Amino acid sequence: MPPIKEILFDCDNTLVLSESLAFEACAELCNEILEKYGKPERYTGPELLSDFVGQNFRGMMVSLQKKYGFTMQEDEFNNYVDRELGKVIEKLEKSAQPCPGVMEQLDHLLASKKYGLAVVSSSALSRVQASIRKVNQDKYFPPDHVYSAATSLEKPTSKPDPAIYLYACKQIGVQPGECVAIEDSKSGATAAKNAKIPLIGYVGPYIEESKEKQDSMAKLLKEECGAIYVMYDWKEFPEALKAVEAS
Repeated sequence: MPPIKEILFDCDNTLVLSESLAFEACAELCNEILEKYGKPERYTGPELLSDFVGQNFRGMMVSLQKKYGFTMQEDEFNNYVDRELGKVIEKLEKSAQPCPGVMEQLDHLLASKKYGLAVVSSSALSRVQASIRKVNQDKYFPPDHVYSAATSLEKPTSKPDPAIYLYACKQIGVQPGECVAIEDSKSGATAAKNAKIPLIGYVGPYIEESKEKQDSMAKLLKEECGAIYVMYDWKEFPEALKAVEAS
């Protein structure tokens, strides 16, 4: 393997604990829609995640209409899509926290000056910027090394499509094999795998669901997505990086 030159970080629940906040914001909008159409059901963020796992907000609203038997007009539908991004950013700017232990590792990486650092996310660029700015991580990443599959590409896409990883490598000026990606999800890890970027998995936040969920995700990232190392805690990062460089 060639020497690692660049470390590519996913944002949501890898750098920043943002997923639960995002689903809280989505739940508030879904509840507003349900009330507007006379439906008694209401969602919490975790319940919404359970019902509509793997869907973005647009997909959630389509499923919501099918499940509860109502139809939104296109203009109203698009208005809620626009509002969702603003509401999520509002939540992040108020309450986002860094993933435990990540700041210490970012400090070490920045001080070492051995690697370039970049963020590669599926989320909208404004959301990613709000997240890393809130938790004071923007100092680690050059502004032009923060990439969004939803915003940075000429044709918006989402992980597991590897397009955003390949685009980031091209813009930075490195080959995929000269990078390492850090991902917490199957879709993100698959994107890195499909881009032929060595992968470190991270499953720390899954402990909020259960130890069983954390272990099953670690198994999936390793066996299905080819992670060279799976971290349960960011303090394992130096060991994980050594494992990648030795592979």
